[in-house]
Amino acid sequence: MIAVGRLRRRAEFLKVAAGRRKWATPGLIMQVRSWDDGERTTLPADTLRVGFTASRKVGPAVDRNRARRRLRAAVRETLPRLGCPAHDYVLIARTATLTRAYPALLGDIEAALDRLDARCEDGRPAATTKRGART
Repeated sequence: MIAVGRLRRRAEFLKVAAGRRKWATPGLIMQVRSWDDGERTTLPADTLRVGFTASRKVGPAVDRNRARRRLRAAVRETLPRLGCPAHDYVLIARTATLTRAYPALLGDIEAALDRLDARCEDGRPAATTKRGART
C-alpha cells in the first residue's frame, strides 16, 4: 500500500497546476504532476501527496468544508490502491461534489486517474493494451 501525504502550501498547489495535466468530471477536477528529481531524493519513494481545494463557487464555508470532507473520504478509499507513487494530486471540488452519490464520486476519481494516465495498481503502472486502453 502507498503512503498518502498532504499538500498544504500554496506553492505546492501552484506547481501541480503548472504541470497542466488536469481532467474534469461531474463531481471534481483532478490535477496531477510527477515529482521532479529534487523531490524524489528528499521524499520517500513509496509516497504520493494529495491536496484539496474548493472555491467560493461551491457555496458558503459550510458547503466548501463538506465538499472537501467528501473528497478526502473518497481519496482514502481510492488513491492508496490506485495512485502512483512519486506523484502529486490536487482535487478541486465542484458544485456537484455536494450532491453527487458517493459511489459516483469514487467513479469520478477512477475515471480521472485513467484519463490522466496516473493510475497504478499497488504502486505499479496498470497494464495497458497497444491502444492505451486499460485491460
